[in-house]
Amino acid sequence: MNDAVDSTRAAASARIEDSPAATEHQTPILIATILASSLAFVDGSVVNVALPAIAQGLSADAGKLQWVVNSYLLPLSALLLLGGAAGDHFGRRRLLLAGTALFALASLGCALAPDLPTLIASRLLQGVGSAMLMPNSLAILGQSFVGESKGRAIGIWAASGAALGAIGPVIGGWLIDLGSWRAIFFLNLPLAAAAIVLAWRFVPRDRDTRDNPLDMVGGLLATAGLGALTWGLTIGAGRNGWTASAVAAVILSVALLLGFLRWEKRCGEAAMMPLGLFVSPSFVGLTLFTFLLYGALGELLVLVPYMLIKGAGYSAVAAGAALLPLPLVLGVASPAAGALAGRIGPRLPLTVGPLVVAAGFLFSVRIDATANYWTEVMPMIFVIALGMSAAVAPLTTAVLTSVGARHIGSASGLNSAVARSGGLLATALLGSVLAAAGTQLTAAFHTAMILGAVACAAASLCAFALLARKSALK
Repeated sequence: MNDAVDSTRAAASARIEDSPAATEHQTPILIATILASSLAFVDGSVVNVALPAIAQGLSADAGKLQWVVNSYLLPLSALLLLGGAAGDHFGRRRLLLAGTALFALASLGCALAPDLPTLIASRLLQGVGSAMLMPNSLAILGQSFVGESKGRAIGIWAASGAALGAIGPVIGGWLIDLGSWRAIFFLNLPLAAAAIVLAWRFVPRDRDTRDNPLDMVGGLLATAGLGALTWGLTIGAGRNGWTASAVAAVILSVALLLGFLRWEKRCGEAAMMPLGLFVSPSFVGLTLFTFLLYGALGELLVLVPYMLIKGAGYSAVAAGAALLPLPLVLGVASPAAGALAGRIGPRLPLTVGPLVVAAGFLFSVRIDATANYWTEVMPMIFVIALGMSAAVAPLTTAVLTSVGARHIGSASGLNSAVARSGGLLATALLGSVLAAAGTQLTAAFHTAMILGAVACAAASLCAFALLARKSALK
């Protein structure tokens, strides 16, 4: 890691230590950020379990079913950068409160949606709300803790979010089995209400940050580029294949994203994604790592419940419960992994963790229409959980401590955007799996999971090759 990035990290630590928020109301602030960010985790995982029920209830084919997922991931991926930059400009507390309120209202819209277009539109609004609250909840957390306590806090944040995100499907599956997929969206309302109350009461009011410029042009280019790419990949991976419109959408997306990069270069440090961050090989490694690992994870969270319900005949609650080893292992191991990364640096855990995840993905070839949970499904999820617990908190800590305090919202937004973009593009390519049935579904599932293992191995290689050998996090 070069000297410029090291000095930026040191300056960030010094400024955060001087912040009053670093010494006041840390526990309720931590709870508020966990509750706010968990909205995105819970909603994504619960909806994945509900896909078969939604398809039946609203007569949605595989292509339309993808958009129940992608209509949420698209604005989330495209606007996370702008959401982080908007927090730097308008105030992180304001964006957290507004984003959480919007998410709650959109969740109510999903629960009451009379048809598929209304559900998709409400999911779009949920994505916008998530893009506002996620980077700013993490930025508030980053500015409220210092030293090793930051690593522990981020570990607790990561473990709690993952736990709520995986326990949610059990409750959601139970509601679905009772006959109502609509009820799953009501689960978000009490979480949102509690987050708003705690943030309003305990998160310090925003200072005047209007001098930080807001990169609206960059946000629009990123949104349009990712939207065109998602549209093209979704069509191309569907039944009709790579039609002229699918190819044209992908070409347009490349042009828009190149325009986004050109604009960001022109904006310099005022950009919502300052390209100077990518001068560091370590930052490049973290970005590639995030895209690959979270792309594989996004694929896992969509396909495993779907395969268990449609291919192996599991009930919705059983499919949701199948993911429970993930939060249990993460809850135990993530805080320790975050503290360890604070002492020895992220390179070792970020190299080893994805290799363990890749091994878990390969276990999926044992899952078919007769899959037994205890001997085939649970070992796969347990191994994946072990690998993820070694990577989640160290990755987040490394990103938060790699930039100056002025751009902490943009940095957390970028990392979250890259993670969600990985999941978005992975989901866009799953059309052939969601459209399959019987033995074809099993074969398509196995192929997709093997590709996920390859992505995890590539993430490990990025960490090993590009991260500094010794870089304890301050």
